[in-house]
Amino acid sequence: MSPHEWIVLAVMALAIALFISERLSIDLVALLIILLLVTTGVLTPKEGLAGFGDQATLTVAFMFVLSSALLGTGAVSTLGPRLSRHFRESPMRGMLLFMLLVGGLSAFANNTPIVALLIPVVVQMAHTSGQAPSKLLIPLSYATIMGGTITLMGTSTNFVVSGVMTDSGLPALTMFQQTPMGLVFLGAGVAYMVLIGRKLLPDRKGSKDLGEQFSMRGYVTDIELLPGAPSIGRSIMNSALVKELEMDIIEIRRGEQLFTLPPGDMVLEAGDLLKVRCDVAQIRALKDRAHISVEPALRLANDDLKARGTTLVELVITSSSPLEGLALGEADLIRTYRAVPLAVRHREEIVHDRLHDTILRSGDVILAEVKTHFIKRLKQLESTADAPFVILTEQSGVAEFDRRGFLWVASILIGVVLASSLELTSVVVASLAGVVALVISRTLSMKQVYEAIDWKIFFLMAGALSLGLAMQRSGLADRIAAGVVEVLGPWGPVAILSGIYLLTSLLTEVMSNTATAALVAPIAISTATTLGLQPTPFLMAVIFGASASFMTPIGYQTNTMIYGAGQYKARDFLRVGWPLQLFFWILATLLIPVLYPF
Repeated sequence: MSPHEWIVLAVMALAIALFISERLSIDLVALLIILLLVTTGVLTPKEGLAGFGDQATLTVAFMFVLSSALLGTGAVSTLGPRLSRHFRESPMRGMLLFMLLVGGLSAFANNTPIVALLIPVVVQMAHTSGQAPSKLLIPLSYATIMGGTITLMGTSTNFVVSGVMTDSGLPALTMFQQTPMGLVFLGAGVAYMVLIGRKLLPDRKGSKDLGEQFSMRGYVTDIELLPGAPSIGRSIMNSALVKELEMDIIEIRRGEQLFTLPPGDMVLEAGDLLKVRCDVAQIRALKDRAHISVEPALRLANDDLKARGTTLVELVITSSSPLEGLALGEADLIRTYRAVPLAVRHREEIVHDRLHDTILRSGDVILAEVKTHFIKRLKQLESTADAPFVILTEQSGVAEFDRRGFLWVASILIGVVLASSLELTSVVVASLAGVVALVISRTLSMKQVYEAIDWKIFFLMAGALSLGLAMQRSGLADRIAAGVVEVLGPWGPVAILSGIYLLTSLLTEVMSNTATAALVAPIAISTATTLGLQPTPFLMAVIFGASASFMTPIGYQTNTMIYGAGQYKARDFLRVGWPLQLFFWILATLLIPVLYPF
């Protein structure tokens, strides 16, 4: 292997490790990839930065704007009330209609904002129809994943593969080139979920009281005994804190001394700083008592939440949230969003203690106290691509349907699709024209255009395309392709295609689907060249494999977003997803060579 091949291999291994570990955000990893490839001389600065001006990257940015405009009309919010009746009458029919509608919408709008917008709608729909949200949120994510494979504009993964193709001198993907196989995947996937997967989904209705859902009885806060407090001079077991308020004192700090789980006969002194475990009602009772200073990290209100015009809400961290990777204390929700955090559901764990040190991740759910009148302002943030969170509470409501605005935006979107599919112009020019039309018509402002773009995905695509180019230029893609042909070649090209699909689908379960497509697409092209066959079927295996993330909550960002909202466990995705993953692998192996001949 040449030095450049070793460098690219090392960069690729580092990127995969960072994507899986989530130690750095995906956009920062992308910039690191570009920096390493340029500073080591594998790519020139012009080549390394070319991904930012690539047609695929720009098209994805414009598509985010078009999707935001469509979803901003409130059209999607009308699905909940319409579908609730079908779910009440027949859960099977409701699931069928729900997944087909969401999948069809995802074919023409980016799936990430669709999920962000539909999470509160689906939760409300579940409560209205008497079902658990956990019965509907995984189908929501799966439907958007499958629907995104139907057209070129369905997901950024498709544009990445198209970009790699043009970099290799191949013609770009057309708007509906992948549609036949995409429709098969959507139809087969919906049939599986309706007939089999629906029965494997967990039924976690939980309590409708948010305080109970987040186990607020385990809330931990700090109080200081001021001079004159009635508990001073009394033992812990005889103090009002324990006898009247039934609090658990789990730690006492007295000057430089620290007493963990102090004995019941320990006498309390003025100035003692106590860490106590209690519920919300006990905190309120505490704060009414004189000579006790309550200093919770969470700063609960002094009186009843409802009495002072505030509401308990659940805030789901989105995949593009600027809060992701920040400690809760750094996020400063109180000052920025007027939200007082009370607890965090992190994956399968409820966090109360050291809350401000909790690192926020996509899919985490924050229980917060928010001024009721400020909820409307928070709802407005949900329409932006970098929305910090999605509000789950029923009190928050959903956007009203703007019929006139919907017809205008839909007509622009149809124009973009027709112009690019009829090859009147390229998809990037068509989408740019659509964005300009939205701004000129004052449907969107330029500020809203910038806010609509998911800049994490934009940077990720630029870095991923640079890595794909480096794999081709260094010869690493050819070397890996030769190994694939050597191992699977004796069984024929169908076996090689099947192997590429399997490799891609397994990689996308543990790292970004966009990065996976950029890594495997050059290998697929080199494999086809080595075999002297058409590259299209192998690239289709990459496209569909990179979007086949059903077994883990981290492989596809829509899975991550619904993880906390549905109170899922990691094994829930595995139980529902592995038969679907196996089913799609068989379908891809059998049908891709038929629909896209070698």
